[in-house]
Amino acid sequence: MKPLKTFFLFACGIVPFLQYGQYTDQINSNRPGETMSAYGVGKHVIQMETGVYGITSHHNLLNYDVNGFGLDATLRWGAFLERLEVIADIQYQNDQYVTNFSTVNRANLRQTILGAKYLVYDPFKNYEKKINLYSWKANQRFNWRQLLPAVSVYAGANFVFSGNPYAFSLESSISPKAMLITQNHLGDGRWVFVTNIIADYIGTDYPSYGYVVTLTRGFSKKWSGFIENQGYNSDFYSDMIVRGGAAYLLNDHFQIDASVSTNFKDTPSFVYGGFGISWRYDGFYKNAQASNNPEKQSRSKKKKSQFD
Repeated sequence: MKPLKTFFLFACGIVPFLQYGQYTDQINSNRPGETMSAYGVGKHVIQMETGVYGITSHHNLLNYDVNGFGLDATLRWGAFLERLEVIADIQYQNDQYVTNFSTVNRANLRQTILGAKYLVYDPFKNYEKKINLYSWKANQRFNWRQLLPAVSVYAGANFVFSGNPYAFSLESSISPKAMLITQNHLGDGRWVFVTNIIADYIGTDYPSYGYVVTLTRGFSKKWSGFIENQGYNSDFYSDMIVRGGAAYLLNDHFQIDASVSTNFKDTPSFVYGGFGISWRYDGFYKNAQASNNPEKQSRSKKKKSQFD
């Protein structure tokens, strides 16, 4: 537990010294991929990311099949500090586990995680790209700053309840989870590359270590697509997964998405696909900004009085 203790002390130690705003004009969702972005939703902002999926799986050696559906939901809240985000992540699955001798109906939470993410470093803080008015060629040069990633740290806890058929133990447990998150904006933001390095179920009989890397491409102001690779290793279960999908921005606060995933082995093999939505509420943020800017608040009141 010493590495985890050091991680928490480091995260707490940097909090008083760093301040920065992460709010963006448009919603910034982690869906439909599985990576967690380095940036948060912004102080006072509440964001919900949820979706449904269907899954089919077959194990060649044990000769069983699994077919079912699930629901995942992530609640993100920009709390207390500009760089801090509190995250609740829940996934529920209902499926049928079929062997040559029996059929079992299962329904439970596949995961319940509560944690927090903190932005440690932002390469674009206090940076403004200079435009050369006299040279088009100079403006097209490669921007080396985009190779510097934004860096965040995440610490959370897995909650496993007794009798869960998806867990490696039928007993209740709470175990830590930690992540190192990096994010690069390439090609003036048209490409986004995110990496998560993960240590999960720390301190249990079956700790898991893995990674997720995601490359996202913005095709227009509304459409984006992504490809993703995830790998994890533990004595309980190891796998490598590929995903792909797309998202469409309905407005500044609402996004819809769809994706499909599969793996590279047959013990078991699986395919699952789904669609989801992301929605945010930034009213608290805007109210806080107005209250911190008396001049803006005064103009707003005058404008309103014209229509009374």
